[in-house]
Amino acid sequence: MSELALVTGATSGIGRAFAERLAADGHDLLIVGRRKERLEEFAETHPDVDVRVVHADLSTPAGIDAVAGICATESLTMLVNNAGVAHYMPLAELPADKAAELVNVKILAPTLLTRAVVAGMQERGEGTIVNVAGMIAFSGPAPHSQMPRRAVYGGSLAYLVAMSQTLAAELEGTGVAVQVVCPGVVATEFHERQGLDMSEVPRMTVEDVVTASLRGLELGETVCAPGVENAALLDAVFQADLAAFAGQSPHLATRYRDTNALPGD
Repeated sequence: MSELALVTGATSGIGRAFAERLAADGHDLLIVGRRKERLEEFAETHPDVDVRVVHADLSTPAGIDAVAGICATESLTMLVNNAGVAHYMPLAELPADKAAELVNVKILAPTLLTRAVVAGMQERGEGTIVNVAGMIAFSGPAPHSQMPRRAVYGGSLAYLVAMSQTLAAELEGTGVAVQVVCPGVVATEFHERQGLDMSEVPRMTVEDVVTASLRGLELGETVCAPGVENAALLDAVFQADLAAFAGQSPHLATRYRDTNALPGD
């Protein structure tokens, strides 16, 4: 049986690069996106593999349900949750419809598509789930002077990191691998569609992001950071997370009990 991968956001950027690489490796594909003409163009130019076009908008319940139905019924060997929108702006300035779109595309859709696919993968004893996030997931503690505020966007990527790590632990020993890939700034149309000029900013290629992801899967990485040379930095973050988690107690911390204590005491 041929390998079958479903890639969301496959019309451009990282999603298109994933589809290109997987097709070159002989995977049959289900490619999902909002721009039908680009999906059809991809299918026409890749006659050596079976490419099925899925025209769906993952910012809508109907779009999510349609793709989740495919995930639940097709024998997928790989799911790449790549679809994304940016909407970079402070929360108070973020229109409600754009906030909902962002949450649907980067949180709800990956969650429900993964939920739909994972049972079949477990039953077959194999499969791979890749969630595309970004290094902004780790930027929450940054001061305002260091980078623009983008609370919902950053929060959605942080969700993908935490969800992927927790799911990877849930699926340990099942034959199903889970990865979240966290690139930095990448050369795609993503920022241009937000009206941002990134032409002077050094950017990674989409091909390098996909190379890192696939090699990271071979290395057994749950969190793949293509531009982080020193992987010990990531390990330090995760160990600090676990140390804080382990440091909890049923007793109220002293700093909240002692009203005379000053910050830093």
